[in-house]
Amino acid sequence: MIVVTGASGHLGRLVIEELKKRVPAAEIVAAARTPEKAADLGVEVREADYDRHETLEAAVRGAAKVLLISGIEPQRVRQHAAVVDAAKQAGAALVYTSAPKADTTEAALAADHRATEEYIKASGVTYTILRNSWYNEVYEQSISTAPQLGAVYGAAGDGRIASASRADYAAAAATVLTGEGHDGQVYELSGDTTWTLADLATEISKATGKEVAYRNLPKDEYAGVLAGAGLPAPFAEVMADVDVNISRGWLAHTPGTLRELIGRPTQPIGDYVRALLA
Repeated sequence: MIVVTGASGHLGRLVIEELKKRVPAAEIVAAARTPEKAADLGVEVREADYDRHETLEAAVRGAAKVLLISGIEPQRVRQHAAVVDAAKQAGAALVYTSAPKADTTEAALAADHRATEEYIKASGVTYTILRNSWYNEVYEQSISTAPQLGAVYGAAGDGRIASASRADYAAAAATVLTGEGHDGQVYELSGDTTWTLADLATEISKATGKEVAYRNLPKDEYAGVLAGAGLPAPFAEVMADVDVNISRGWLAHTPGTLRELIGRPTQPIGDYVRALLA
């Protein structure tokens, strides 16, 4: 049995659909804090509230493998640890979606992932870590609003980004969950090719016929733009810090591991832009 946490979220749903292509639906469990939100997935649904250990024990009972999709709560390291403990108690192997170069990057976004990885490794549970790079979908709002604004805003300079689609990362997770030989592995997963935010602006211009430019801003100014767009101020600071680290090469690596796992090319950013704006 394979249990997928965070199953009602964007990535979780895609992983469930990928798993259904590989194993019988009866062998898949969707674990969600609000089970009703996962009722349409066509598999068994169990409650999994990271803050209620008894639900985690019940959610992973009988599992051979557990996919821990990283959360977004402020206390997510503690919550992740609770899932790790439950998986270990159940005798299940754990697969965790982490951040790129989590053990070496200075990006603030990776700090919780680094702490979670350390906890996983110290726990003694059998594990595989998937360090997912940036998703194309991260830029959905920027792409959608750029034609009206005439610009893509950021603080990444000419830093390059090796993104892939959320579906690409979901396929990799499903491959690991249903395959052999992945125990103890830490996979750096990213897209096949890299691009800059200036390249993104060019792709938007091509897709819409409207002139769109990239406006590079100082970190604090960009954080202000993000906060003005509705992001909570602390998260806006984190995302501005992401761009600074992109400028330093954080997301530029293209080892090809994601392509190898899924057996096909990853989605280029230009394809995503055209599909989104079609």
